Amino acid sequence: MRGMKKDGDKVFAVVGVGRFGLAVATELLARGKYVIALDQDQNRLRPLYESNAEVYVINDISKESFTEAGIQDADTVIVGIGKDVESSILAALNALELGVKNVICKVISEDHAKIIRKLGADVVFPETEIGKRTAIRLSENLAEDILPLSEEFSIIQIRTPKELNNKSVKDIKIREKYGITLIAVVKDGRASGSVGPDTILSEDEILVLSGSNKDLDKFNNSFSN
Repeated sequence: MRGMKKDGDKVFAVVGVGRFGLAVATELLARGKYVIALDQDQNRLRPLYESNAEVYVINDISKESFTEAGIQDADTVIVGIGKDVESSILAALNALELGVKNVICKVISEDHAKIIRKLGADVVFPETEIGKRTAIRLSENLAEDILPLSEEFSIIQIRTPKELNNKSVKDIKIREKYGITLIAVVKDGRASGSVGPDTILSEDEILVLSGSNKDLDKFNNSFSN
């Protein structure tokens, strides 16, 4: 299913749908935003196929590929490419040259950040001090891993609480009760993004959740194990 853009809607484009990019795209979609998602790996895009996102498998990080996906019409582009610094820089540069005014790039080092800033884009270090502070707060109970999106929002992986064993997503009402989003379920090291109301949770799974740190804390501290 694809979302219908309305006049006045802001357009967000996510280039690179790894952990960071998927978390950003999912959170934006949960907040009713219009999202374009691009990646060279079709498998990374699969969790978004049933969402309202416009999903594009691109052959390369070029202006032509970006133009075909409509990047030039985006209000904000988030570059989630991580270790491939060259592709990250090229993606930011192409987005800026296509006229996108707000480009935010995930960076992995100070040198990477310096280059991105010189291009005229903003940077985010999702795994630095913000992550350390948030991880300390979340690690006391169920949290397995954390990826901060900002000082207020994060994506976490937690062991499924025993209280939720054999319960459906519909029954536990994660979104309604806690204000957070269940992105995926991981079992035996394999993630499934096909999570629906009838999905049954199990104690031997990991839940991948996104939301405000306050709401994630509330969920995390509601269970005993």
